[in-house]
Amino acid sequence: MTKINQIAWDDTVLPFQLDRSGVRGRVARLDGVLNHVLTRHDYPAPVAALVAEVALLAALIGPTVKLRWKLSIQVRGNGAIRTLAADYYAPAEEGGPARIRGWASFDAERLDERPPFEQIGEGYFAILIDQGAGNLPYQGITPLAGGSLSACAGTYFAQSEQLPTSFALSYGENRMPGDAGASWRAGGIMLQTLPAQPAAPGEGGSGQGGLIEAADILQGAESEDWSRANHLLSTVETLELIGPTLAPTDLLVRLFHEEAPRVFDPQRVEFGCSCSAERVRGTLSIYSAKDIAHMTTPEGQVTADCQFCGAHYEFDPASLGFEATVDAEGLPLQARDAG
Repeated sequence: MTKINQIAWDDTVLPFQLDRSGVRGRVARLDGVLNHVLTRHDYPAPVAALVAEVALLAALIGPTVKLRWKLSIQVRGNGAIRTLAADYYAPAEEGGPARIRGWASFDAERLDERPPFEQIGEGYFAILIDQGAGNLPYQGITPLAGGSLSACAGTYFAQSEQLPTSFALSYGENRMPGDAGASWRAGGIMLQTLPAQPAAPGEGGSGQGGLIEAADILQGAESEDWSRANHLLSTVETLELIGPTLAPTDLLVRLFHEEAPRVFDPQRVEFGCSCSAERVRGTLSIYSAKDIAHMTTPEGQVTADCQFCGAHYEFDPASLGFEATVDAEGLPLQARDAG
């Protein structure tokens, strides 16, 4: 039974709705994806925990974007853990897998015994949505507060989207009987109020084209429904979130059976990185020949490593920068026709 559940639910995001409460949500399980993200780097324990959390948040929030879009979560602070980043690449087509990657930068000498979130220091939590070529990216930012990245995400939705949102997350190294070594697993649930219908002009609302404030959403019975759903969510246990012995569908019944849970098609996720030699070459195209010379190793190569997946790239310096004398194949560049 355990193996069946693992095959069915690891590295998936399951959308659901609580019909009685008017609340929607998602259950995410990350196994191979998270292990792949974290084993690309030798992160200290507090850094690995935060990378796991930001990757799980990306999995839970990411399905809000449309096909071929990208949602990024970026966290920057002035503490020992300087940067956290996770990207969610929406499927290229219906039924395809989504892709997730994650990364962190930190100052190992400044890490201490404090909780991981406190070691980020002062900074911000940002969500960025890339809608593809020809469209300006969307960006929403909130200060780091609340004691966790999930609390920051909840604040972001309340302030930027006027949608009360809560999370229950769990992650850690897991060792199953018979496994050769430990691996990372993570699981979480996201709850969110269903968007209220905008009021027509002259029919209430905020008086600004039908925009509705968060306080307007949680009124009367709706407030009771939201409170009840969150109370039920608070009873979830760590092992229930991480699995793999309890399928997400069974977990929803255990938590919310009186709220009439209804599930939708699950979304598969896998590790994926968008780096390539062409992208790195394009990034280096802004530099002059003098700059490229400073980047060249004693062996006569310009090297670059992807922060997310660890891929290593080597280039002939003569083929880089806006003053390159040869193309990617080492052939002389043709003079441009000035006419």
